[in-house]
Amino acid sequence: MPTAYRTTALFDGYRLFTGAVLVVEAGRVAQVQPASMPLPEGCALHDLGAGVLAPGFIDLQVNGGDGLMVGAGTDAAALARICAAHARLGATGILPTLITDRPEVTAQVIEAGIAAARAGVPGFLGLHLEGPHLDPRRHGAHDPALIRPMSEADLARMEGAARALPALMVTLAPEAAGDEQIARLAQAGAVVSLGHSDCTEARARDAFAAGARAVTHLFNAMSQLGNRAPGLVGAALDGPAACGIIADGLHVADSNLRLALRARPDDGLFLVSDSMAVAGTEARELILGGRQIRRAQGRLTLADGTLAGADISLPQSVAHLIKAGGDPARVLAMASRVPAKVIGRDDLGHLKPGAPADFLHLDSAHTLRGVWRAGEALAL
Repeated sequence: MPTAYRTTALFDGYRLFTGAVLVVEAGRVAQVQPASMPLPEGCALHDLGAGVLAPGFIDLQVNGGDGLMVGAGTDAAALARICAAHARLGATGILPTLITDRPEVTAQVIEAGIAAARAGVPGFLGLHLEGPHLDPRRHGAHDPALIRPMSEADLARMEGAARALPALMVTLAPEAAGDEQIARLAQAGAVVSLGHSDCTEARARDAFAAGARAVTHLFNAMSQLGNRAPGLVGAALDGPAACGIIADGLHVADSNLRLALRARPDDGLFLVSDSMAVAGTEARELILGGRQIRRAQGRLTLADGTLAGADISLPQSVAHLIKAGGDPARVLAMASRVPAKVIGRDDLGHLKPGAPADFLHLDSAHTLRGVWRAGEALAL
């Protein structure tokens, strides 16, 4: 039988409504209707109180969760645990992300991703390979000893992954991959994203022309905006690519968040968590490539103070960005419909009739209060 859910507001992926009800049947959205309209016959109504109903969030940069990092030893079961952990945090669809590692680890994670896709792991939307083809001058928390230019073998491995996985995002620096390689990845179906790069604006624009269509964690680990040298930040703010951004108040100053919102209207920005293994746990540290990462006061840092991923969920990012001045409807889209669009999943990130009934209840402070996947409530 159909079930209806009501709060004081509802965001369907495009617009924010008041006085609306979400009707779910057989695990899919049946309709969004005015609260004044009679419900379908036999429909049970759940009044969730104040807050907003929103589509399940989509996170395209998830390094780990539930105590696990994507890396050596990752199999389909580990990917399922990470997906489940992030669903409880509000991201009902994710791209588990492998940061710079050895070729054999990359191959292993790709095989695990293919197995997870074949098994229909809930919430698994594909993989994100962040490196190893980066600029060592902008390595961030990546191990500079493992960073290398893209070889033909690397390219062939990623082309095969792009064809076999539901989605593949590849973060690379255009200093480490030529335009022909970028074009081949794009033709294979990969979402090529520029990041960890010290490139010039001109080089970034050449990479966009070759097929790159995203930017990884805007402002972080990239050439900055100068008056005569706009760098990758300038190319991103004035370019065609969709830009992921971390809204935790640590990676990017709130003034720069507002600048990015003004510079890239409509669907030019999407939120990412860049979360690590500690997500969904109370752990105070983790080990990454033999290096200790400390967790304290919302920060994840290496011993030298370098930020190593983020300690924030997408609902927390939404709350922060709205508090910093973002329009609520746009910010909610940045966590749902826009990232789904970036990876070509127009069936996700919205509550149009026929869509999977993946949705969230956020209270009036945009704190997560409930998660439903395919119409079934998940334990938080």
